[in-house]
Amino acid sequence: MNKYPNTMRATVLHKFGSPEKLIHQEIDVPEIGPEDVLIRVAFAGVGEWDAFERQGGYAEMLNMNPDFPYILGSEGSGTVIAKGEKVSNVDLGDQVYAPAFLNPKGGFYSEYVAVNAKYVSRIPEGLTLKEAAVISGVGITALRGLEDVLALQQGESIMIFGASGGVGHIAVQLAKCLGARVFAISSGEDGVAMVKQLGCGTVVNGREGDLASNAFAFAPRGFDAALFTAGGDIANAAVDYLRTGGRIAYPHGIYPPLQITANIKATGYHGDPDPEIIDRLHHHIEVNKLSAHISHTFVLKDAQEAHTALNHHYLGKICLQVET
Repeated sequence: MNKYPNTMRATVLHKFGSPEKLIHQEIDVPEIGPEDVLIRVAFAGVGEWDAFERQGGYAEMLNMNPDFPYILGSEGSGTVIAKGEKVSNVDLGDQVYAPAFLNPKGGFYSEYVAVNAKYVSRIPEGLTLKEAAVISGVGITALRGLEDVLALQQGESIMIFGASGGVGHIAVQLAKCLGARVFAISSGEDGVAMVKQLGCGTVVNGREGDLASNAFAFAPRGFDAALFTAGGDIANAAVDYLRTGGRIAYPHGIYPPLQITANIKATGYHGDPDPEIIDRLHHHIEVNKLSAHISHTFVLKDAQEAHTALNHHYLGKICLQVET
């Protein structure tokens, strides 16, 4: 006998499009397979990639033929309430978090979600349920760029462009943990203050001041590496702050595309989750006490407002509260 209902509240799409297409309604609770975990959702992260998915971007890019109603939500946290017979890494009652990018059984914008156990981890001590919900996507993307693409070494200088955003504010913490010298470019004075609170001493406001002279003072010969989480005129100017032979990493999808100068190695990459990088991120969260900054929290039925907020200035991450 199930100890959970057969139906649940969820915010769903019946067709791709604008935020107004997000509808709050009752649907069936997903069934779990032998390798799945059923999570009663507490919080769901809201990311810029959710907006792309809402518009049908991934369906078109990957030639998918998705079923409707379609549930967004590529990351979240909650409590394990059921599990398949082959699941051994988590137990009933555990508080867990997981990425669920393009999850075939639906995302975290719902009261319950079924996720393959290989993506599910117990929440590390010191990380709140709310922080855990929003850290997977941006954490994996930041870690992939810094460790796998840039191979950032201790003592190297790195510029993180967009440091007060979702990926950027985790990247600042990780780069510092890796022993690099971190120069952070944030959006607005509120962004500068937030990144300084995370322990990054050199933070400048990308919207004003003389970026070039600040960058030159920090790295007179040019930066060894850079992680760009946004594009545009200011970003293109900042490309010139790298030394000859410097390395740039950027997640695919930043817009407008970066204009790369000669003699710099620039690599775009995807932040897709897999068990290996999930374990690596989990280790960094545990050992280095990473934290996630959440600027706005909306209740699940107000997911439309959360998606509208993605288009305006905000710091860190946006979150949906599912469990009330």
